[in-house]
Amino acid sequence: MTLLQHDLTDFTADAYQNNEIKQVRKDDLLGHWSVLFFYPADFSFVCPTELEDLADHYDEFKQAGCEIYSVSCDTQWTHKAWHDANEKIGKITFPMIADPTALLARDLDTYNEKTGLAERGDFIIDPEGRVVAYEVISSNVGRDAAEILRRVKASQFVYEHTDQVCPAKWEPGEDTIKPSLDLVGEL
Repeated sequence: MTLLQHDLTDFTADAYQNNEIKQVRKDDLLGHWSVLFFYPADFSFVCPTELEDLADHYDEFKQAGCEIYSVSCDTQWTHKAWHDANEKIGKITFPMIADPTALLARDLDTYNEKTGLAERGDFIIDPEGRVVAYEVISSNVGRDAAEILRRVKASQFVYEHTDQVCPAKWEPGEDTIKPSLDLVGEL
């Protein structure tokens, strides 16, 4: 089953951001592009390297009109403790969503029932709250923020230019492809 075009469930979740506990709702993701970035757990091994990479690219995501929301099944208080204790995580200024009931992890099929943790999954969400791209990978392999950002920009381009598609490794400003009308039904 694919999650493409999946409409996010309505949710309200606590999040840690900039030394505050706040609530994030589905409505907060509407009207702009978002990345929901699931990871297994705070105080772990690969996760801080991924989240630091996202923090290092955060300004570029914001310039592209995209908000990052990291998500794990930890609580907002665990996020705060990790943020305060880890130099890499201390760089984070985007919302760190707490999903201790796994509502979001289950909605996007990243919840691992055996471990009680979310798998590594990143979901690009369009301004209407629908999944337009996603990747779920093994918990022992980290992801690359630059590639996620490239996919956000490509998704934005085709969202605005529905008659065009982006080839592999496409970057903004490069040539796109206008599919032949005869082949559109085969895409």
